[in-house]
This record gives sequence, C-alpha cells and structure tokens, in this order.
Amino acid sequence: MLLPGNGIGRDYRRGTKSDEAVAIEEGIDLTLTAGLIGGSAYDKTGSPYPEETQQLAKKADAILLGAVGGPQYDALPPSLRPEVGGILALRKDLNLYANLRPIKTYPALACASSLKVDVLDGTDLLIVRELTGGIYFGPKRREDRNGIETAIDEMVYDREEIARIAKIAFKAAEGRNKKLTSVDKANVLETSRLWREVVTEMAADHPDVAVDHLYVDNCAMQLIREPKRFDVILTENTFGDILSDLAGEIAGSLGMLPSASLNGDFGLFEPSHGSAPDIAGKNIANPIAAILSAAMLFRYSLKEEKAAKRIEDAVEKVIEAGWRTADIVYDDQPIGTDEMTEKILSAL
Repeated sequence: MLLPGNGIGRDYRRGTKSDEAVAIEEGIDLTLTAGLIGGSAYDKTGSPYPEETQQLAKKADAILLGAVGGPQYDALPPSLRPEVGGILALRKDLNLYANLRPIKTYPALACASSLKVDVLDGTDLLIVRELTGGIYFGPKRREDRNGIETAIDEMVYDREEIARIAKIAFKAAEGRNKKLTSVDKANVLETSRLWREVVTEMAADHPDVAVDHLYVDNCAMQLIREPKRFDVILTENTFGDILSDLAGEIAGSLGMLPSASLNGDFGLFEPSHGSAPDIAGKNIANPIAAILSAAMLFRYSLKEEKAAKRIEDAVEKVIEAGWRTADIVYDDQPIGTDEMTEKILSAL
C-alpha cells in the first residue's frame, strides 16, 4: 500500500518506479494500492486516518509512507492532526511497535556532514526504537491546579512492552557486531529503571551480545563525538525520536535515512524526515530516504533480500558517481528530486 501523505511525501511518487522495476526483474508479483493519510486525508474526508485507509492497510502485506504534517493543521484538535490522528493512530492500530532506523555513512558523502571525516568514517549503526508506548501514547490531560492551567503527559511502560522491543534489538545485534547499547534515563525516571532492569535480565539469555547502558543525554553526546562506538542502540519512543534525528547529521541529512516500523513480518516503511512543506512541490527534496525505505520493505516484509540489496547498491552507485540533491551537495550544482530518482532507476 502506498500512502504519499503530505508535503514532499507527494513528491516521491516517481520513486515507486524503483519498486516496480526491481519487482519485475526479480519475478515478484507486486501490486500497488494508493490511499490517503494525514493532511491530504483530512482535506478530503475530514479524518487524517479514514475508514477506507484503515481497511486497506489491514489487507496489505506492507505499507510505504511518504510523510505527514503541515502548519495549516496545527490549530486542529490533536485527534485531527496528521501526526497524532494520522500516523500515530496508524502505528497503534497496526501495533507497529518496533522502529528500525539504520544510520550508514558513505565515504563519498563525508563533506555533507559538519562532523570531521575521521569521526564519521566507518559508522554503521542501527537505532531500535519502541514505537507504540511511552509519553507519546500515555494518558494526557489538562487540569486546574490552584488556579493555574496545567498540562500533563504520562510516560508509561510495562515489562512486556520493554521485553518485546528488547528482543528485536538483541536479535539485530546478534546479526551484526554483537554489541547492544540500551539508552535510558534511569537516574531520574521510574520507567527507565524498569527498562534497565528488563534489558539487564534479558542480557543473560544473550551471552554473545555485549551490553552496556547509557543515559540519553550522554548517548546524544557520544553519537556526535564517537558514532563508530555504536552497533545497535535500543531505546524508548521519545528518546529514539530525538536520537535518530540527531543521527541525521552523521549521514549528512535526514534525507538519507530510511526507517521500518514492524509488527512481526508486517511493516510500514517511511523516510525519517517530515513533510517539509516549505520545499514541497519544488523538485528539490532528496528522495533517497524514501527509496531506501522501499529497500527495507523488500527485506523485512517481502523477504526479498536480493531486491533490497539491488536498490541499496543503486543508491550507493549514484552517490559515488557524484550526484547530489541540495541537502547533501557540497561544492557542486545539485540535481532535483526527479533527476535523482532517474539516476537511481538508471543504476538499477
């Protein structure tokens, strides 16, 4: 299922040609069905997550999402906003509790980051973020406290929620470099203390994985100071949201970062960036994160590793050839969204 959403998400439609091209050549019977979500859905139906989209999403084998959001929706009640009533509702409805965000550096893109080349070189890490719990989904309310309007958002995690996302992270670490860093704020938060307890208990069942724990503020510093020290980072919803955006600087741009939100083999795949309404429709957005998200769709939901690798190799080939969109250009003339898509299709 394709959900272009809003803003630059709608600029990536041509990128789905990469899915079709690879599917045809690999003999995969791929059927694409488009739907509405976020602001575009609200504009047409009055709901950011309409009933038709809900039904189609539940019948799909996987979902490829563009982006949601826009300033014109900021004054709406939370349940009608693209982010809360749209994408968060979709994640909750489909129980997409595990978010995987790979962060990989390309030598040819070293100049796109503000970090030093020797700091970046060789960085290849995976952030595993819990996606349906924590403060984003906890009870929310406003109340009067001694005549003062007060807003309350509760961070809630239970043992089972922590264990199931930790299981994903341990499995990922076992398939990589066997190192897991669990990120929390256990010196302050009770949820983090439970988080650390559960991860520590589970570590005993994975003796081949080296486990360490970092407070989230220290982790943020170490991500910029020494990103190569990390292999798999496990963390809760809010911390994962912030850290993965910070990691965009490692890759040079959020326009380079794909993501997968999983519930078993079923998944929703989307670039890590937002809808960027200020550049929407101008043919300047970077389509690589969306195209790499499609590669993750082939890998995790369709179990087509060869197809996934072909897309990733095509992206790397284009980067090494020197082609750049505006967000990753250094001292040359950038190309547009459509041009970058065509270069990747040619490489395929």
